[in-house]
Amino acid sequence: MTVIFYLFFGLDLLILHPIQWVCFTVFGYQAHKKSVDYLNFFILVCLRILGTSFRLKTLKDFPKNVPIIVVSNHQSLWDIPPLIWHLRKLHPKFVSKIELGKGIPSVSYNLRHGGGVLIDRKNSRQALASMLKFANYLNKNKRSAVIFPEGTRSLTGEPKRFQRKGLALLLKKIPEAYVLPITINNSWKLQRYGMFPMPLGIRIKYDLHPFLKVSDFEIEDLIDTVETQIKSSIIAE
Repeated sequence: MTVIFYLFFGLDLLILHPIQWVCFTVFGYQAHKKSVDYLNFFILVCLRILGTSFRLKTLKDFPKNVPIIVVSNHQSLWDIPPLIWHLRKLHPKFVSKIELGKGIPSVSYNLRHGGGVLIDRKNSRQALASMLKFANYLNKNKRSAVIFPEGTRSLTGEPKRFQRKGLALLLKKIPEAYVLPITINNSWKLQRYGMFPMPLGIRIKYDLHPFLKVSDFEIEDLIDTVETQIKSSIIAE
């Protein structure tokens, strides 16, 4: 089943890559965003081959015409497609490591052209400049950032300490924004054995916590609140 999954997953990446290019080059941002949305929708369809299910509340009411900073724990690379698809009305843009910006069909293209930010963890000057540029982009276009403050994935589901610098910078530079804390449970099990084999029948749960207005908090207090909300809903197994 893992082989079948990767066959269809690979086809999804390869087919959507030129579609993304055409959408971005010929039709612009909105068309490109649609292609990325459906790229991730079909990744979810591929994961269904493994019996993977996603429990994620539909986002109906959310602050309009303001940037939103989505903050989440991080358990596997499969955390991301459900966030892109189910939060597509928020236009989510990701903070990612620079290594992901090349070599992966569809994914790398989107990270370079879709409005996200690629940071070099070994170059603090580049990371700071990129995050400042990203904050200005979010502010100007009223779009959303997705950031995983743990920095790296938790391989066992056990939460890691938040690395606060990047999140604090976004909060300071976009005081009119809202924060949406999200807790992810069980996605680490998809990578329990690495990339192969993929387990069957994993049930992944996303808990969307209430929106928090940045200007209602001191920055450190807000990060404390968000970290507590996220970690308090993680199921220990």
